[in-house]
Amino acid sequence: MSKKILVTGAGGYIGRHVVKALLDAGQEVIASDLHLNDVDDRAQKIVTNIFEPGDGLFATLGSPDVCLHMAWRDGFKHNSDNHMGDLSSHYRFIKTMLESGLKQIAVMGTMHEVGYWEGAIDENTPCHPASMYGIAKNALREATLMLAKEHNAVAQWIRAYYIVGDDARGNSIFSKLLQAAQEGKTTFPFTTGKNKYDFINVDELAHQITAVVSQSEVDGIINCCTGQPITLAERVERYIKDNDLNITLDYGAFPDRPYDSPGVWGDAAKIKQILSA
Repeated sequence: MSKKILVTGAGGYIGRHVVKALLDAGQEVIASDLHLNDVDDRAQKIVTNIFEPGDGLFATLGSPDVCLHMAWRDGFKHNSDNHMGDLSSHYRFIKTMLESGLKQIAVMGTMHEVGYWEGAIDENTPCHPASMYGIAKNALREATLMLAKEHNAVAQWIRAYYIVGDDARGNSIFSKLLQAAQEGKTTFPFTTGKNKYDFINVDELAHQITAVVSQSEVDGIINCCTGQPITLAERVERYIKDNDLNITLDYGAFPDRPYDSPGVWGDAAKIKQILSA
């Protein structure tokens, strides 16, 4: 049965892919953002600042069955002051929506809530964030789960890992590699590449997020990930090959950062349960 799903931050790097995936799955989508260029035209589009105070926000945003809150400023700048500066606005938005009758809230989280960790991350992994981005997301997660409990609403915290794909619009190492190749550079300064991470294609991530918000039985913290760690070197070399880039990695040009885990990935048990239902 289809649901009316509001996606905030729908014009963002991940948001556009999620809107398309939801629509392809037969859901009714309300896309909201400050700019909605390139967002699938099958969605109902609402260009608005969801943080501006005003009456009737829930109704203005279409009285959705589900709110997938993906809006976030400076997601690629982990120590931007905007993370903490915007935190109270995210809190007020979620509180307003729940007080207005929203029955299911899903919020985009990040592995950076956890901070340094070696091994698999699950919903019980302790969080000691090491950036303003992680601190703000961690605080919003705790507040969201508390607010949802108070309002007897379903809460889903979607924790993402390392995203690949649509790299011309991103800001990851893959985006920088693509830009360097397009500029005609033939070498790319790199670390040893030995650290292992959980990489997921943005379209697969969108598929997983769609599956999460399309159901309400599995809630709480849900990792959207592969659960399969591979070395950074292996993944980047594959990216170079897959995209036929005329560039080679200059291994050891940068030292490995001492605060990077030798291996960290998501526990995929809950998302596998959702996808197999």
